[in-house]
Amino acid sequence: MSRKGGSRFANYKAGFQPPGKELPMFAAFIKAARKSGQLNLSNRELSEVPQSVWRINLDPPEDCHLNVSFNASDRWWDQTDLSKLILASNKLESLSDDLQLLPALTVLDVHDNQLTALPRAIGQLVNLQKLILSHNKLKELPDELWNLRSLKNLQLQHNGLEYIPDDIGQLVHLEDLDLSNNRLSTIPSSLGELTVLLRFNLAANKLKSIPPDISKMTSLKFLDMTHNELECVPSELAALVSLEQLYLRHNRLRHLPEFPSCKYLKELYVGNNQIEYLGSEHLQPLSAISVLELRDNKLKSLPDEVLLLQGLERLDLTNNDICNLPYKLGNLPKLKSLLLEGNPLRSIRRDIINGGTQELLKYLRSRMEEQADGEGDSGPGTAMTFPSESNAIVYNIGTQKMLEYSDKKATVVPDEIFNASDGVPIGSVNLSKNLLTAVPSRITELKATVTDVNLGFNKLGSISLELCTLEHLLHLDLRNNLLTSLPMEMKRLQRLQTVILSVNRFKEFPDALYHIPALETILLSNNQVGAIDSVQLMQLNRLTTLDMQNNDLMHVPPELGNCINLRSLLLEGNPFRNLRPAILARGTTAVLEYLRSRIPT
Repeated sequence: MSRKGGSRFANYKAGFQPPGKELPMFAAFIKAARKSGQLNLSNRELSEVPQSVWRINLDPPEDCHLNVSFNASDRWWDQTDLSKLILASNKLESLSDDLQLLPALTVLDVHDNQLTALPRAIGQLVNLQKLILSHNKLKELPDELWNLRSLKNLQLQHNGLEYIPDDIGQLVHLEDLDLSNNRLSTIPSSLGELTVLLRFNLAANKLKSIPPDISKMTSLKFLDMTHNELECVPSELAALVSLEQLYLRHNRLRHLPEFPSCKYLKELYVGNNQIEYLGSEHLQPLSAISVLELRDNKLKSLPDEVLLLQGLERLDLTNNDICNLPYKLGNLPKLKSLLLEGNPLRSIRRDIINGGTQELLKYLRSRMEEQADGEGDSGPGTAMTFPSESNAIVYNIGTQKMLEYSDKKATVVPDEIFNASDGVPIGSVNLSKNLLTAVPSRITELKATVTDVNLGFNKLGSISLELCTLEHLLHLDLRNNLLTSLPMEMKRLQRLQTVILSVNRFKEFPDALYHIPALETILLSNNQVGAIDSVQLMQLNRLTTLDMQNNDLMHVPPELGNCINLRSLLLEGNPFRNLRPAILARGTTAVLEYLRSRIPT
């Protein structure tokens, strides 16, 4: 078919002909696109997009005067607006502002080109749902991009981006966001506004931290932060209740994060870090885990609680410092792959390890049976009567400087535990998930060195003054108890940075907290607190996170907006009316701005 007029195709290689002629193949693409609403010009070595593409919705076919057929398939005036345009794998260095002539586009794919910038007109594509810009040379993004509120899929991987603006939080319908393989050293806290996001890829950047606001991504199922510079992961990550896959490979992590709320986490990859310790507190919440990768770390042992991972299918411990394995590992019913190469194992012969997973599990089970036969009938006993657990506690005290006695359903902590810590500079105490009704009085013996105390998930009705003597304390977890108040003596804990009081019975904000200037995080959700003193909160100038969700706040004082250091203010689930849900949904910055605007002048 020949055409007259303004087409600019030259030849098959270049994609253009001299004016007046258009390649038959390209003409066929255009004709088909008018009917289908889809145009694929990938791998055509295009250095620019033909004008006829941008004007496909506007200009009638040049041979329309030859077509007088009323056959449904030939009625060009009933053409479909272009909704999908694929320009991938060409040589495009820019896109024309005429892009705005395609307002019906829902998919635009320009990956694998040489784009250095995007036209501001891209903000006119308000129906766009999928935008693929990966494998280009973009260093910055136009402000107009954040007007695309219908976007569900945004692919920006393999560019040169060094900065993502706060306005990305406006893309509230995003479900898939890929920022991997860029040069990002920080990401904005406004990402927390993407509450329906399902997949988030941040791999291969230069991130040293992630904002706590990421905890608002409660729909997130996939998170990849591989190949960054993370030294720690914020505890708020545990709030990602829908998370199923988490990649933290190739960072600088020294501690494995705890995931008490991630009940759906199936795959956890933390290989190639500097993790030295794996405890029961890390394993107990992972009830759904099927893949656990811990290779290339510095682990020295594996706790018996690994038996709790009944759905575990793959466990990779390659290249660690493990000398012995708990024999209970052999009883994991679904374990199909156990990788142990590169560990200084002393109790398992090399030929057994080389024999594969099933041979290894069979050996572990046999040793467990031998151990049981050797112990004989030891009579009734407590958790401390089992040598393996007792040895693990002593090991943690001696090598990890950690007093660990959690999930024992104990009403008291045996003296043997504190006796074993005599003379050891204990830094961390974990007595969570027991039935304690009082703080153990002997905890004062650790006051010279302890910085972290976890008494969560007990039956504490009050806090004894012994706890208030731990003046080096930095982190205190008292969640899920029966507390109604805190003693004023707690203000002696002048170094305290984090306090977790969620799921208790507080009806008033604890006054003692107003007098601890080092506080950075206060988590007081799921109580019955009716009011907060914004004037006193302003004195806590280091406070960055305040969680007051699901309380009885009838009013949020406007002066709270002057707490300008707050990065995460969570107020959902309260009966106040002076903050509309639409404002809360916009995030902490918007809430603070709104409150400031309501301060009487």
